[in-house]
Amino acid sequence: MSVNKHSLVIVGFGGMGSYHSKLIKDNSRLEVTGTFDLLEDRRKASVEAGYTSYSSFDQVLADPSVEVILIATPNDIHKDIAISALRAGKHVICEKPVAMNSQEFEEMIAVSKETGRTLMVNQNRRWDEDFLVIKEMHAKGTIGELFQIESRVHGANGIPGDWRHLEAHGGGMLLDWGVHLLDQLLYLIDSKISSVSSRLSFILGDEVDDGFEAYLQFENGVTATVEVGTTNFIQLPRWYVKGIEGTAIIEDWSLAGKVVTRNHDSVKVEPKPIKAGVGLTKTMAPPSEGATITEALPAPYKMSSGFYDNFADVIEGTAEPIVKNTEALRVLKLIEAIFESSRSKQAVTDFDTYESLVLN
Repeated sequence: MSVNKHSLVIVGFGGMGSYHSKLIKDNSRLEVTGTFDLLEDRRKASVEAGYTSYSSFDQVLADPSVEVILIATPNDIHKDIAISALRAGKHVICEKPVAMNSQEFEEMIAVSKETGRTLMVNQNRRWDEDFLVIKEMHAKGTIGELFQIESRVHGANGIPGDWRHLEAHGGGMLLDWGVHLLDQLLYLIDSKISSVSSRLSFILGDEVDDGFEAYLQFENGVTATVEVGTTNFIQLPRWYVKGIEGTAIIEDWSLAGKVVTRNHDSVKVEPKPIKAGVGLTKTMAPPSEGATITEALPAPYKMSSGFYDNFADVIEGTAEPIVKNTEALRVLKLIEAIFESSRSKQAVTDFDTYESLVLN
């Protein structure tokens, strides 16, 4: 059976734009037919890859064969490109962060509604297997009800690239990696955030943050630490999650890790004191033999659809978006609260645009 392919043009054929083109090649519903970029070497790379290289963005907008525009440019021009594309009758996929701030995104959403064209944010790390393992444990209650989540990514190479060092282009790690980790967290926990406090790092001397730590308190009692670092020569685990029945750890993207849970069939034995430094402790003594069960991590949660297939379903009117604009807007509001908390050195409250989640 033949499949109707939706013609897509990538605006910004750098690292992410070319990466999208490779992924979309494996998708039966979308087809990259062209690109637009201001840089000559990227135009040449586009032609060598077999795509039409448009000479101007206006030429892209005027081409009636183009159904979808994928934006993979620096963050500060996302809004203008998206609004122009929507008003030209195109559907839009936008790289994250979708806009420089929530006000810009609200303008983009308004034009999407006005034109009846689809606007979706590529929050692709909802499909990361490490996150989907945590999502599966949460859905199945593998370690009981979650009450503490620590989510981190650490590197030692500083801020990559060029424009990511510049505030005017929306650089910095909060807008680069933070938007991913925060989106994962809010997609996982179905509760309003009651407060957030944060600290941004400027240790490398850039005008934008080279990392951050954010501490979130949810109304349902869950607490979360979200951390991004680019000066970490020893990495902490990607995930450390506590539930009332156990603890789980995921070391890295290779899914090295384990789950340790309480063994309800064991006979309770009072812990014996151990020597700790120059003193003794029972509190920090290991559990008695047989008191816990150590198991491998569960298989990842199964998403209902991949991002590109879901986008195709949405523009065909057969599905709701997995990444909803209300969710992306909520993440931007949280990012703004994190910036404000770091500036004011105080916890920030009453910012969350929470709506109850429906798990996909």
